[in-house]
Amino acid sequence: MSIIEVKVPQLSESVSEATLLTWHKQVGERVVEGENLIDVETDKVVLELPASKSGVLTSIIRGDGEKVASEELIALIDTSAVAAATPASIEGGKSALSPSVRKLAHELDIDAASLQGSGRSGRVTREDVLNAMQQVSPSPVSQDVPAIAPSGNRPEQRVPMTRIRQRIAERLLQSQQNAAILTTFNEVNMQPVMDLRNRYKDAFEKKHGIKLGFSSFFVKAAVQALQKFPIVNASVDGTDIIYHGYFDIGVAIGSERGLVVPIIRDADKLSFADIEKQIADFGARAKVGKLTMEELTGGTFSISNGGVFGSMLSTPIINPPQSAILGIHATKDRAVVENGQIVIRPINYLAVSYDHRIIDGREAVQFLGAIKEALEFPGRVLLDL
Repeated sequence: MSIIEVKVPQLSESVSEATLLTWHKQVGERVVEGENLIDVETDKVVLELPASKSGVLTSIIRGDGEKVASEELIALIDTSAVAAATPASIEGGKSALSPSVRKLAHELDIDAASLQGSGRSGRVTREDVLNAMQQVSPSPVSQDVPAIAPSGNRPEQRVPMTRIRQRIAERLLQSQQNAAILTTFNEVNMQPVMDLRNRYKDAFEKKHGIKLGFSSFFVKAAVQALQKFPIVNASVDGTDIIYHGYFDIGVAIGSERGLVVPIIRDADKLSFADIEKQIADFGARAKVGKLTMEELTGGTFSISNGGVFGSMLSTPIINPPQSAILGIHATKDRAVVENGQIVIRPINYLAVSYDHRIIDGREAVQFLGAIKEALEFPGRVLLDL
């Protein structure tokens, strides 16, 4: 008998414990190397725990819903009990999908058999499935609402918050309690961006293999404004102000388990195509809970797009320890005055919430004005003017 231990993955320093969600295997069942055994939820992300070796799951030490610590023993696998029949050889090409890849393709509704595999012998990999998903714009996801059991004329049901939802609540409350948050607004005429996008979207997609959306314009405009007003890219640490010489932009994405904010690192060094690909990838993996803790940690500034849900106006809450956040809303045709004439233009109301402890109103207003100018004159963003 050869027994190997199944342990909780090494968690980051900021994560003290995790919750075991649902075991995908039962005691006595055969497991295949690389097959997901259980999902482990932290306050930042849901992780897959794959089997390190093939064998038979002989013992589950910690069950569904239990709290566990980093590297804690939760199960045992007997590798000597492997059945004589081996998994499909990778020489089978596209038909030989690993369990984790097959599961991911199913969750993303991707026909893996139609993909050109980049792995050995043409095998389809996780990256192949995610790349295929990039061609599809992630759709808004609504949270699952438990059915409310009838109980007289006034039914109700008590449902525990998930660990991620608890952490979201804690951080939002922390933000409001520890920062002097104010919000300033402006409106932007999106016609120039829409014209530029319509003119080049086909050529862009043909060259880069990704659709040209609006997100990259907002990210680029924000970075350019942050370069002009570095205090908005700074953060507070006690009585010190930390000025960040890099631009890591968090992009808020709604997922089934709650709001997540993955980080686009060094956004100032990325092209429009790079940004679009990262956002598409984040959206696809957030949908199935596959973002990593590293991707959700850090950030110097955030962007929240309530417009995808139809929001007209909102006051976004700062993501600590950042000092500001840009709120984007739905673009709608509105009557505006230009040169003394009433005309119809596609208008988007922008909002910037900021920490008044270090950012004055003048700087916040000018910062938002810089974003407005970058979007109304997108050629300046492209030429870095």
